[in-house]
Amino acid sequence: MRIFFSFRRIDRIGEFKKVQYGNFVVFLPTDSPIVSFTLKTTVLMGRHTFSEWFTATRYWSFPVSTMPVVATFAYLFSEGLIPSGPKPYAVLALSLLAVVCLHSAGNLLSDYYDYKRGVDNERAFAVPFLVHHKFEPKEYLVFSVVLFAVGALLGIVITLLSGPGLLLVGGAGIILTVLYSFLKYRALGDLDIFVIFGVLTVLGSSYAMTGEFVWNALVLSVPIGIITVAVLHANNTLDIHSDKEAGIRTFAMILGARTSCVLYCIYMILPFAAVVAAVFMGMLHPLSLLCVVAALPAGKNFSRAASYNRQGLEAIKGLDRDSAKLQLVFSGLLSLGLILGPLVF
Repeated sequence: MRIFFSFRRIDRIGEFKKVQYGNFVVFLPTDSPIVSFTLKTTVLMGRHTFSEWFTATRYWSFPVSTMPVVATFAYLFSEGLIPSGPKPYAVLALSLLAVVCLHSAGNLLSDYYDYKRGVDNERAFAVPFLVHHKFEPKEYLVFSVVLFAVGALLGIVITLLSGPGLLLVGGAGIILTVLYSFLKYRALGDLDIFVIFGVLTVLGSSYAMTGEFVWNALVLSVPIGIITVAVLHANNTLDIHSDKEAGIRTFAMILGARTSCVLYCIYMILPFAAVVAAVFMGMLHPLSLLCVVAALPAGKNFSRAASYNRQGLEAIKGLDRDSAKLQLVFSGLLSLGLILGPLVF
């Protein structure tokens, strides 16, 4: 299935462009940069299937952007802070769509810069589309711009529903997303990702749903943010050698592969410790401890990273994807506990 059709005939008629597909004809102004960009984008995107474009966004990583929104909603619900009426639920749906668009745009832009810089190459554990020339770099860049625009537009709609304060958080998030590759190459990518998905997404979601910043919701930032950082850290650990050849410097490179695997093991423990501590201090409902069930997949990830000394890089192949799955399970159970809490007790 194709996302867009390819135009069969395009003719100029005066100051208008005649676009014809079968029996469908439309006249568009030739001097419009928006029309020109739209036509070029349509032709570019029509070369690939929906499945190929969807895979290019690295959809498996979406839990790291969507689950903070869901968990924040659950936290606000547990605290009785969700306003009555359908508005917060509409904002929740729009927020999920917006973060997916912006996350996808960031992934595509990161892959674009990694490929252009030589970070993603035949020797790296890279997303294969650009490396194997199934896509052109320009296609990634154009798609990224389109998704950034759609995400920003959704952000404006959410701002109109919630308040202008969201512009501060949303603007900061977009800027940090665009700067991700620049910061990653200077060993600041982990911090950047933690701030975007652990802090700004939680804080922005609380504002979008209530009309004010709920600072106490940041109790979610540590457990959710650490798992998100673990996704990136696993990927960067796997790519230490190819990243070094490309001349960049990630946090995993500074630590070295062995120490990076030790840090990953710590990442598999800290989120559970943070939730237990928050429950003990009365910051989260006791049913939040449902997330402890996620210790099972976390334990498997822990064991794989711990086996690096015996198996080398083979032990951690695919650990980034499994870390994203852990985010889905952990945050899903945490959210379920937070929602059930006030309903059960």
